[in-house]
Amino acid sequence: QVQVAESGGGLVQPGGSLRLSCAASGSISSISVMGWYHQAPGKQRELVATIISTGITNYADSLKGRFTISRDNAKTTVYLQMNSLKPEDTAVYYCNARVVVNQYWGQGTQDTVSS
Repeated sequence: QVQVAESGGGLVQPGGSLRLSCAASGSISSISVMGWYHQAPGKQRELVATIISTGITNYADSLKGRFTISRDNAKTTVYLQMNSLKPEDTAVYYCNARVVVNQYWGQGTQDTVSS
């Protein structure tokens, strides 16, 4: 069993930056992929970025260059650095951990980009 919990985020002006954190607990060594997804109002949840156990990262094409996923050396915390934020980045951001065929989700954190 794995648990993930997001922190960070909030309200930021266009062009600003936010950093999200996701702390994993439980059977951490069994996690193969961790990632971030976002869900804007009225839209489906979409991939933002993932990082696999070897450290290889993957990003949604539309977010490359502005968002960066990383993790700590203990592989217990994953970060999402978001720069040059736009109003359309406003969404609930969810952390995800995959263990074989099972997926574990955090409760999400609301990020709002507005002047």
